[in-house]
Amino acid sequence: MQDYLVRALAFDGKVRAFAVRSTETVGEAQTRHVTWPTASAALGRAMTAGVMMGAMLKGEDKITIKVEGNGPIGAIIVDSNAKGEVRGYASHPQTHFDLNEHGKLDVKRAVGTEGTLTVVKDLGMRDFFSGSVPLVSGELGEDFTYYFASSEQVPSSVGVGVLVNPDNSILAAGGFIIQLMPGIEDEMIAVIEEKLTAMEPVSKLIAKGLTPEELLQTILGEENVQILDRQDITFSCNCSKERFGAAIIGLGEQEIQEMIEEDGQAHAQCHFCMETYLFSKEELETFIDETKS
Repeated sequence: MQDYLVRALAFDGKVRAFAVRSTETVGEAQTRHVTWPTASAALGRAMTAGVMMGAMLKGEDKITIKVEGNGPIGAIIVDSNAKGEVRGYASHPQTHFDLNEHGKLDVKRAVGTEGTLTVVKDLGMRDFFSGSVPLVSGELGEDFTYYFASSEQVPSSVGVGVLVNPDNSILAAGGFIIQLMPGIEDEMIAVIEEKLTAMEPVSKLIAKGLTPEELLQTILGEENVQILDRQDITFSCNCSKERFGAAIIGLGEQEIQEMIEEDGQAHAQCHFCMETYLFSKEELETFIDETKS
């Protein structure tokens, strides 16, 4: 099944909702970064939340998420946009622990419970919108929930999950964001809270084959959900040899000359997709000429 997300309204527009199946997308990140299971769960949860937050944007708008806790996985960086494209990486992708006391991958231990969750939105204007909140659990779902309530003043519930196969590949990944709009009645909130408390983990529901639409219907009730649209999502990186070449030129003549003298060439690797670009001596010499022009 192709990964995709849906946008929806519920309870006569008093609830805004997003749900996504991100199994193949997270699997692409796992393959590229050779993440171990706990790191896969942490990175996959962040990417799943990130692609849904990207769906809240419009046009060419972009978002960057940085999870920076005190755990051994280090920083987790995720970029996404309004087109359903997402990419991400963790500083230490080979991070793994035994299952926690609940029999789940110990994302909290990998991420840490002290640190920050920062969201930067590039809305095509001169200034970026930036919001930062302290981590409240390290499990990431709760941390994104707190971000929406604290930084954007939108009461929300964020559920994200990843299941990993014994061979480290991704079995299932997905998530949802439920947001309460002004004017919602207490009775509606109580119904949603009861459903969220009773439901199985989102990753298990995805593994059972539930679609994003069915995920929202499970939480909000089939009769209450109005699906607005559907969007395919994918792991996508906008890096290129030209971009890295421009960055090398920006280093200046002296540093480029040192590359030529020490190695006779240069390698550049993208943090997000792990693509490697080789620059020959002749290309570097051309860059020196460009620094002088």
